[in-house]
Amino acid sequence: MLLTTIDPFFQEFERQFNRLTRQAYDTGAVMPMDGLRRDDDVILRFDLPGIDPDSIEVTVDRGVLSVSARREEEVAENERLFVRERPMGTFTRRVYLSEHLDSERIDAGYANGVLTVRIPVLDRAKPRKVEIQRGETKAIKA
Repeated sequence: MLLTTIDPFFQEFERQFNRLTRQAYDTGAVMPMDGLRRDDDVILRFDLPGIDPDSIEVTVDRGVLSVSARREEEVAENERLFVRERPMGTFTRRVYLSEHLDSERIDAGYANGVLTVRIPVLDRAKPRKVEIQRGETKAIKA
């Protein structure tokens, strides 16, 4: 018998991250993300340098977290653009949330070009210690 540790959060985030990263690089619009799994929550960090914080929108709908941000054109009338390497426009990133996460208590903050989204883990999905009964107990049926 082979017993392994499976972290469904990690597996799902890795699968979604790989799929969305391929899509982002194909379109040229990139919103890099790191995902961290902790005991009580999941932390997602999105790189959004040069983005006006008022243009950032985080929504949750039917188990999908969406992050949208907009970078506006910054060329004045008396200026001529001769090189453009920074993508402009609206960028969106979607992450499918596990049913073990509490989408009702998500919070987000933006500092130094990084959007941090914290998603609490539901109590039923947190690791817990099982108490072992001692003394005379009924046999546990397998």
